[in-house]
Amino acid sequence: TGILTSIYLATFIGGVTFAGSIVAFGKLSGMMSPSALQLPGRDQLNLGMLAMCAVGLATFLNPELAGNLVAMDPNSIGLASLTMAGVVSAVLGWHLTASIGGPDMPVVITVLNSYSGWALCAEGFLLSNPLLAQVGALIGFSGAILTWIMCEAMGRDVVSVILGGAGTAVKPSHDHAVEMEGEITTATVDTVAEALLEAKNVIITPGYGLAVAHGQFAVAEIATKLKAMGKNVRFAIHPVAGRMPGQLNVLLAEAGVPYDMVFEMEEINDDFDRTDVTLVIGASDTVSSAAEDDPSCSIYGMPVLRVWKSGHVFVLKRSIGNTGYAGMQNPILFKDNTDVLLGDAKETCEALRNAIEA
Repeated sequence: TGILTSIYLATFIGGVTFAGSIVAFGKLSGMMSPSALQLPGRDQLNLGMLAMCAVGLATFLNPELAGNLVAMDPNSIGLASLTMAGVVSAVLGWHLTASIGGPDMPVVITVLNSYSGWALCAEGFLLSNPLLAQVGALIGFSGAILTWIMCEAMGRDVVSVILGGAGTAVKPSHDHAVEMEGEITTATVDTVAEALLEAKNVIITPGYGLAVAHGQFAVAEIATKLKAMGKNVRFAIHPVAGRMPGQLNVLLAEAGVPYDMVFEMEEINDDFDRTDVTLVIGASDTVSSAAEDDPSCSIYGMPVLRVWKSGHVFVLKRSIGNTGYAGMQNPILFKDNTDVLLGDAKETCEALRNAIEA
């Protein structure tokens, strides 16, 4: 019975993880709409599929339960139950992940990572391999802890994420999107370099765009040169900046940025109103004022870095049309104290470094 249970659970968890991972990849890569799928009776559908898989487990362990209903031999009934579990679990994984909005995809990845660990753990029991079971349990628990950390950082409910409800809460009927006033203004490399040279307090806020462009070394050199000029230069890291917690910390450490220059959100968020210049490099949702001002936004309620309170904000973006996982333009781009510097993050940061040296 233990071996049969392990086989069934490995199939079920594997199906959920496999299909969910495909959907998560599609949303993160832009191949699928980041909007949350909102089918009527979403929770009832999920419960129904779980019930089907539970019944399948019972018939897989004891084919005689279905012997009076279908004219099949016990082996065929067991195989049919396992096949049904694989198909239904895949549909369940697809629906659970599709029902979660794009902004919450990084959290979903950690959940799926945890699921893959438990599938591996079940395989360990199946093969009577203690090491495989222990490694699977380690991955499962690590993913679960990481999920909890990210949910806390994003103001999400863990149960809602697991059950496919994160990012799909029904908004009050009177809510409507906050209209963005003003125009987006652009800056040049020389303008940004001049502002950095004149500033006394500078905060650099990196995001996933910096990681994609591999611009951490140029940014580190900018920070080092400014600090050598006697300026107070710090890095502000959002807990979920990048694909998962700690990614930006690792990148900055790789580039040789001293640990005492890197601050977490709760340590530095109150200092933006005393900052002369803030550089936002490749970040969007984690610095969006919509999280505090726009109840209709999918990231409303998520703690963010309040960069817009700085004296002057320069946002480094590849193009104006690029948005974060929320799929909406960042309102801070329209503020009077914000300018956008367009271009590849690595090339732009290298140009800034050269301008500062000159």
